[in-house]
Amino acid sequence: MDAPKTYLGWKVDYTQPAGAPAFAGPDSVSWQVFKNPVALAIGGICAVLLEFADARIRSGVWDHSVFKTDPIGRSKRTGTAAMLGVYGPQQAARRVIQGVTNMHAKVSGETPKGEAYRALEPELLDWVSATAGYGFLVAYDQFVRPLSYGDKLRFFAEGETVAGLYGVQEKLRSLEHFDEMMRRLLPRFEPHPINTEFLDIMKSGRAAPGVPKGLQSSLVNAAVSILPPEVRVRLGLGADYDLTPAGRFAVRSMARIAETIPDTSGPPAQACERLGLPRSFLWKSEAERARILAATPLPTAQQEASA
Repeated sequence: MDAPKTYLGWKVDYTQPAGAPAFAGPDSVSWQVFKNPVALAIGGICAVLLEFADARIRSGVWDHSVFKTDPIGRSKRTGTAAMLGVYGPQQAARRVIQGVTNMHAKVSGETPKGEAYRALEPELLDWVSATAGYGFLVAYDQFVRPLSYGDKLRFFAEGETVAGLYGVQEKLRSLEHFDEMMRRLLPRFEPHPINTEFLDIMKSGRAAPGVPKGLQSSLVNAAVSILPPEVRVRLGLGADYDLTPAGRFAVRSMARIAETIPDTSGPPAQACERLGLPRSFLWKSEAERARILAATPLPTAQQEASA
């Protein structure tokens, strides 16, 4: 994903100010997960499907954003906000999150069936945050490399501060917790033409012009494959969205290549530079990363908070 140079009118710069900590550190699970563009693509599509399953969120996005006219651009901007929350300096992340919250404060309306919604309604905020955490983590675990149970818990814990800044009250703690949240909302979930329209756009080749169209279809089917089975049934996403063995092999191969070949121009690499680390730091072996961190004094989140 190309990283936009601005967001909400503010310049986006992951390299400055030098030494400024993010809300997660370079030794975090989050910095590993979010560096992989294949996991982000799969997880992002999965998260949108989980959000759109609820008519209140679907209507809010469809009626109050450019999603229906520019779904790819809107998805990229959402991705930028997520990347800033993980890799950006805390001050920049806070500013962007406040800007997003200010926009959401203006979003309210009714679904086609007449049910009222507000974007800042706690139940909706909690679910949107949970879908992102679930999507990115499960995509990485399934298609890049398996994560231990402890690492999965760390991933969710690392996101709690940013979730709180967005106004999330029930912060996702585990995959079991996600299942609990999902089951409370499951009776509301329903199929809708917007879901398939979104998936058709993602399969069309427009999302990543340099990626073969067939591979983009496999990425979409990979996203459907990690939906909880009950949700997939509720959304009516049947055999047409099955991930074939060949497609699974292609997606995993692409994800694992992305895990080992550094992208030294993207936000993860730029954030490493900001902290005095090599731009290729996140793509090194675990032992080499530990050696570099032991030799590199890093600022802490507490230092910035008290500055």
